[in-house]
Amino acid sequence: MVTRTGTAVWEGTLKEGKGSMKLGSGAYEGAYSFSSRFENGKGTNPEELLGAAHAGCFSMALANELAQAGHAPKRVNTTAKVHLEKTGEGFKITSIDLNTEAEVPGVDEQTFLRHAETAKKNCPVSKVLGGTEIKLQARLMKAAG
Repeated sequence: MVTRTGTAVWEGTLKEGKGSMKLGSGAYEGAYSFSSRFENGKGTNPEELLGAAHAGCFSMALANELAQAGHAPKRVNTTAKVHLEKTGEGFKITSIDLNTEAEVPGVDEQTFLRHAETAKKNCPVSKVLGGTEIKLQARLMKAAG
């Protein structure tokens, strides 16, 4: 199988320091800081990258679930909202909200929702986040005519 790599460098203290994160493929490199993570400062943060990873993984898993059942999707659009909260002395990702909309010709709502739940359960990122509550809202879009 494949191994993927991400790297991060942090310089300084938590509040005054700064860092950068980079994907091993080189497709993304960006700055992060206390402000970009815990406030609304410029830059990215680990939770935002985790959200993108989860949304991407889930979208692919749902497309696969649907296609294997004979309902090839035209489009799956997913947003993941990662909730980081203060708990005791530290912070914890307490939940992730997956919101997906998909255009899938020839599938009924109940079948679509069943496949969405299976994709949520089986996508590798969901599996690694087993200790985190993952909520799903799935909406089947009607094809534009």
